[in-house]
Amino acid sequence: MTLGQAQGASNEVRQFTVCEDDDGIRLDRWFKRHLPQIGFATISRWARTGQVRVDGGRVKPDDRLSAGQVLRVPPGGEAAHKAPKEKRELSAEEIAEAQAMVILETKSAIVLNKPPGLATQGGSKTTKHVDGLLDAFVTGDGPRPRLVHRLDKDTSGVLLIARTPGSAAHFSKRFAGRSAKKIYWALVVGVPDVKEGTIDAPLAKQPGSGGEKMHVDMENGAAAKTRYRVVEKAAHAACWVELEPLTGRTHQLRVHLAAIGHPIVGDSKYGGRDAFLTGSISRKMHLHARRLIIDPPKDDKAKIGKIDVTAELPEHFAASMEQLGFDPALSDAEPEKGPPERSKEEKKQAARQHAKQYRKDQRAPRRTRGAAPAKKKKPAAPGKGGKPARPPKGTR
Repeated sequence: MTLGQAQGASNEVRQFTVCEDDDGIRLDRWFKRHLPQIGFATISRWARTGQVRVDGGRVKPDDRLSAGQVLRVPPGGEAAHKAPKEKRELSAEEIAEAQAMVILETKSAIVLNKPPGLATQGGSKTTKHVDGLLDAFVTGDGPRPRLVHRLDKDTSGVLLIARTPGSAAHFSKRFAGRSAKKIYWALVVGVPDVKEGTIDAPLAKQPGSGGEKMHVDMENGAAAKTRYRVVEKAAHAACWVELEPLTGRTHQLRVHLAAIGHPIVGDSKYGGRDAFLTGSISRKMHLHARRLIIDPPKDDKAKIGKIDVTAELPEHFAASMEQLGFDPALSDAEPEKGPPERSKEEKKQAARQHAKQYRKDQRAPRRTRGAAPAKKKKPAAPGKGGKPARPPKGTR
């Protein structure tokens, strides 16, 4: 189990062994991760009265746990309104769509190539998004993968998904600490006079936009830096740039490029009418998360080293590059190591297999809903040496 080793029901004292994936987590966050139906007020009361203990000793909600420690949880405490959400059943088409985005899978991560037009998370008017498709990667009783960073809806490219709560905490720290290296490609209007440099311009939410738009605010803005390099240019009309965000502000790359007078092609939000090129160049936004380099958790790192992946360009971006005569080989945003992206046929085959297994996993729960309790079956015949026969291992 994800929790470790559990004993007893919710109306009895329970004991959990802290697993490796939870090493270093705070007590209150352990509850939020594994027993979300128990509220913070209850956890605080239990800690204050000594009802929740770690290795027999008293503990505070903000104390950190270590792998192997035994956590004592008293009975009760569940709040009905905080019951765990049921896994949403996805259609075969949604499963295939999720699988088609996969670039790389490891023990700790799933790396996707997010297409433009697909939101990373849901909102008041957004019902289709990457987060909603992550149930396609749940296997058996395993944890649901989770987002650790975001891309704008119209930005395409590398999006890393953490497989477990522990790997989510690891990757979140890498992104927050800026040890993860992200390289974007963009087509911009015009050509900067300085071909390579750093844009240092603080950003803040633009008043009157409801927080939906950012702007440069030299007095009250949060620090924001972007390194850029012009790779190729098409006369004075447009150029192709490599971008490396050194901070992670909302819409940072888009605002910075518009601020220096060279908006990203197709970005009407920050470039207005000036963000479009004449002719047959697509009016979609030309911003692509091309490459990600990040250290995985230590057990994954021992097997694969760094995660270093690149994402193929979407059709409209690739077509514009060709029309403008830009050669993708001129960029140094190429992977240092790691497997190549799967072919379309390989992705289709993987999606078919995953959809088949997903439907198989869903059938058993559906058949038992509302049914009378099943009669007890006789124990299975013993295997070799008089030991009980082991059930066959489940498929992934």
